[in-house]
Amino acid sequence: MVASAVTGAMVGLGAPTARGSQRPRRVVASAQAVGAAPSKTEGWSPSSWREKKALQMPTYPDESKVKLVEAELSRQPPLVFAGECRELMSTLGDVAMGQAFFLQGGDCAESFDEFSTDHVRDTFRVMLQMALILTYGSAKPVVKVGRMAGQFAKPRSDDFETIDGVSLPSYRGDNINGDAFTSDARVPDPERMLRAYHQCSSTSNILRAFATGGYAAMSRVHQWNLDFVENSEMGSQFKNLANSVDESMQFMKACGVDVDSGPFQGTDFYTSHEGLLLPYEQALTRLDSTTGLWYDCSAHYIWLGERTRQLDGAHIEFLRGINNPLGVKISQKADADEVLRLIDALNPNNIPGRLTMVCRMGAENMYKVMPGVLQAVKREGRHVVWQSDPMHGNTIKAAGYKTRKFDDIRGELRSFFDVHEQEGTYPGGVHLEMTGKNVTECLGGVNETVGEEDLASRYHTHCDPRLNASQSLELAFLIAERLRKQAGKQPLIVRS
Repeated sequence: MVASAVTGAMVGLGAPTARGSQRPRRVVASAQAVGAAPSKTEGWSPSSWREKKALQMPTYPDESKVKLVEAELSRQPPLVFAGECRELMSTLGDVAMGQAFFLQGGDCAESFDEFSTDHVRDTFRVMLQMALILTYGSAKPVVKVGRMAGQFAKPRSDDFETIDGVSLPSYRGDNINGDAFTSDARVPDPERMLRAYHQCSSTSNILRAFATGGYAAMSRVHQWNLDFVENSEMGSQFKNLANSVDESMQFMKACGVDVDSGPFQGTDFYTSHEGLLLPYEQALTRLDSTTGLWYDCSAHYIWLGERTRQLDGAHIEFLRGINNPLGVKISQKADADEVLRLIDALNPNNIPGRLTMVCRMGAENMYKVMPGVLQAVKREGRHVVWQSDPMHGNTIKAAGYKTRKFDDIRGELRSFFDVHEQEGTYPGGVHLEMTGKNVTECLGGVNETVGEEDLASRYHTHCDPRLNASQSLELAFLIAERLRKQAGKQPLIVRS
């Protein structure tokens, strides 16, 4: 099966940069960053992580089968290419310098059973809508990265799950085991890595087609609204914004700008996932023939979670040697010294765009912990992207379901922006678990549209609760307003 990658170099709707066009030079804030480039990592190989302790890894019953699968994966085409990873790092460098915004979103965990072109399309177009809102509202390009084409493996708090007195190994994602509560389904199966790879290939092809085949054209902006959002308050707000975009396009066309071709006909969309299942990541790591550097070609961007970011652990060891842009999640447990050591380990050359620190703390903890962290990183002159994950610190149980309150998510985002405004640093992005499906997994939103009594009606997630399209658009409008306020602009008023 031939894999195709999601290509392009545009950084956002409304202010795109076409492949091959000259990007403006970025002014770096420290001499250390001038001329910095990825370099070979001493004492590292794609397999050196095996000498370290690896947490959150499955125990396969037959290691010989694992080796066969790894060998098969290593012969498969890459899912992404090194040049695309470098393009993404460059655009994330713009985010690090406060010149763009980083939007990342998608499923908590991708599923074999729910995979379809429609599912990929609907999540993609909600992200297009969000990017348009953020670009139009903030006057900044938006870097769009999906939790797609690889987000299968999930860390778990407990190795076992118990129901009615029966304990079985926890579900760890479709590329490891099955979610059905049976002994057979919960046995880790290495063959699932191959199935995941082929689904990732298909997803990447679908995303590339939508991103570059005309679906993302600015002239289609009115067609991005999902049917179930069309008549909602958020749908109406988006339609008003789309009308404003249409007027702007007509004005540019009248001025002689060709809006029917080139960058106005497509966009860039990159892929990402948590780099949890290291045998899979190693098998898809390739040596770039143009630079002699290693890249993990399973996705453009790889991140680590709170449970696997040990400085002496296998996951940090693997990430430090690949030259993809990287992310690391930090909670209220992190202190300034630990964050600086993580930056030293993963971005020793201080390259803007190489490393994103993904903050997931809860609103009150953000006020307590983040100021000291931001002060230390700023004082040391380190270049990182600061991104808020307002989902993972706000999970609760209600009516027997794992869920999240929209007000708590909004509260953590507010505290994220407050702290950055206080410290004079740039709040560069947001990382969301969301979907284009009409789910009822998170409580609240405009007019409190999802209550506890609604959770059971359309609760489809395989792991953690996701925002639906209407809730996602509401957050995008809120973030756009805050970015405008930070820039000293008037509130975004969209007129019908």
